Amino acid sequence: MNRPIREPLESDTQAEAPPPPPGLLKLVGAGVVTGAADDDPSAIGTYASAGARFGLGFLWIAPVLLPMMYVVTYLSAKVGQVYGKGLFACIRDQFPRWVLLPMVALAFSGNIIEAAADLGGIASALNLLVPLPIPAIVVGTAAIIYAVQYFGSYTLIRAIFRWLALTLFAYVAAAIMARPDPVEVLRATFLPRVRLDAEFMALVVACIGTSLSAYIYTWQSNQEVEEQIAIGRRQLWQRKGASRREMKRTSRDVLTGMIFSNLILYFIILATGLTLHPAGQHRIETAAQAAAALEPLAGDAAKYLFAAGVVGVGFLAVPIMTTGAAYDIVQGLGRQGSLHDEPGDNRLFYGVIALVTALAVGLNFLGFNPMRALVWSGIVQGFSVPPLLFLMMLLTNSRRVVGARTNGRWTNFLGWATTAITFLCTATLVVSWF
Repeated sequence: MNRPIREPLESDTQAEAPPPPPGLLKLVGAGVVTGAADDDPSAIGTYASAGARFGLGFLWIAPVLLPMMYVVTYLSAKVGQVYGKGLFACIRDQFPRWVLLPMVALAFSGNIIEAAADLGGIASALNLLVPLPIPAIVVGTAAIIYAVQYFGSYTLIRAIFRWLALTLFAYVAAAIMARPDPVEVLRATFLPRVRLDAEFMALVVACIGTSLSAYIYTWQSNQEVEEQIAIGRRQLWQRKGASRREMKRTSRDVLTGMIFSNLILYFIILATGLTLHPAGQHRIETAAQAAAALEPLAGDAAKYLFAAGVVGVGFLAVPIMTTGAAYDIVQGLGRQGSLHDEPGDNRLFYGVIALVTALAVGLNFLGFNPMRALVWSGIVQGFSVPPLLFLMMLLTNSRRVVGARTNGRWTNFLGWATTAITFLCTATLVVSWF
């Protein structure tokens, strides 16, 4: 039987050593891993398509999404940090099977589809440099990623994730070198121009889906658990509960990561809105067309920079998706799984990672356009956001789950507002289709 959540005593808080001042390595920390994974190839393709199609008129989505991205990731982190288990283990403990099973199926399917789209996006980018068939590149890429997960360690994976994230700053430089009009940019950022037609709403839902993806919820909650296991808290009773200082630290890390992710989101739209849209390139069908947004920075070498960025974040994000799917399945079955486990000691966990990787590879042999698939995977993820977020709001307001660490007024406001907005956007998209 699970032990009740231990409420930290005042003496616990007083006894904590003050945290050291954050340096560069601390700043590019756990939250940035999740933030950068949020800017996976699917996100890059979605934001680039939005900028190409609607120009600067889509910039407003970035400031609107930032508080939503923060609250979703923070709530997920809270579940892992205070409850001591991952999100789907918590859902299994607190809700009946008729709630659990559809949520597992929804998240699992979303992870596979987005992992498949990302593998296709990586292969499409590499195809700019390597004259091999895209399916062959998909297979090779998936094999390398799985080998890192199987033979590597959590510490190694985490270190790789952090540094690969920095490649995304190329979009910031490209947007600046395209010489935007500051007044026009500010107007487009803070004065939204919204349309309710199917094309516009599809990209809104895709941006929501790729920014608030279900795999982010799973990864963040389980990352908190993995971090505690790494410092020796292997037993559940050791991981339950968190002090106010610990929660503030988590909030800071998550905010850092989401600002990072949102900044890249903004500058991808800005770069494509300043380059592709005015040139009449309103639809991105190939990786070469997407790479053209980086020409103000790299000129003829834009394809190399684009390939490096997509490959970098792809290798960052795909393992998070496949591992997230494994967390979903094993926790839904009432089993345990951790990247600290040796593959031979947890065949189910690593077997699910292998299965998801294989299924994601297989989807790439169905003949979908890789760049279009990136956007459609975001739309699929967008439909999973409202129900999962609704459950997270219930969990993080339950004393049975988080003890005294229930949501404050502003967290509840942001959380319920995000739930309502995402539901309304997906409903509006469905209505626009008919």
